[in-house]
Amino acid sequence: MNVDLGSTTGGRQQPALSVALSGVGRTFPTPGGGTREVLREVDLDVRAGEVIALVGPSGCGKSTLLRQISALDAPTTGSVVVDGVPVGPGDLRTAVAFQEPRLLPWRTLTANVAFGLPRGTPKQLGAARVAELLELVGLADSATLRPRQVSGGMAQRTSLARALARAPGVLLLDEPFGALDALTRLRMQDLLLNVHAARPTTVLLVTHDVEEALYLADRVVLLRDLRDSTPEDTSIARIVEVPGDRPRDRADHELTELRAELLEGLGVAAHHTPAQPA
Repeated sequence: MNVDLGSTTGGRQQPALSVALSGVGRTFPTPGGGTREVLREVDLDVRAGEVIALVGPSGCGKSTLLRQISALDAPTTGSVVVDGVPVGPGDLRTAVAFQEPRLLPWRTLTANVAFGLPRGTPKQLGAARVAELLELVGLADSATLRPRQVSGGMAQRTSLARALARAPGVLLLDEPFGALDALTRLRMQDLLLNVHAARPTTVLLVTHDVEEALYLADRVVLLRDLRDSTPEDTSIARIVEVPGDRPRDRADHELTELRAELLEGLGVAAHHTPAQPA
């Protein structure tokens, strides 16, 4: 199966694509001449159209794993395959949105979203796609504003629209709502579900918020910090299947139980136990 990694989508939405990670490991050199292993033997098959949430303690390799899938970095061992074809530099089948919107301050929101269009997209087709995406994320009336004129939530919506501009088969989100206030974060979670329903794609989401993971994902992948592991451990500590169809009831009892289990896996007590008086 051959894929032109540099070709445009012609403005068409790519179908959701599967992702397969096999034996993925990543080791980085340390200043003292040694190495630090961040990922070890990651085996994960993601179904086309699935939403996967990656959770785990800081430093466990969540963002590093996204970088392997996006080909922004290459694994030390193992392979990453999208739709049966290994990923490579400039791979237009994937797109990334980060915690910081990283918008160009001198450009309008329209121009920032257009920056994500595949190279060679016809001007008229590109303009129509950008307008459609701004409508989708609720920013049609703010299209001519610049980043300094909009809120953090609006900037993050612009970043999401920019990532969608290339019509990716796999959308990679690295803590996209982490810098937002609580209310805006909840609204952005619902927006992501609306976008996924309107433009189904495969989504891998890094988050530190267990409730967010359970609300959004089909499965939650809990990663462990290899610094606290045995040589036999792999990076994936557990994979949790989330019951029920989206949108889910945030107060659902099953989700509450899974939240407690995941927090325990993160080393956090689900209920605070007051210290006993001396």
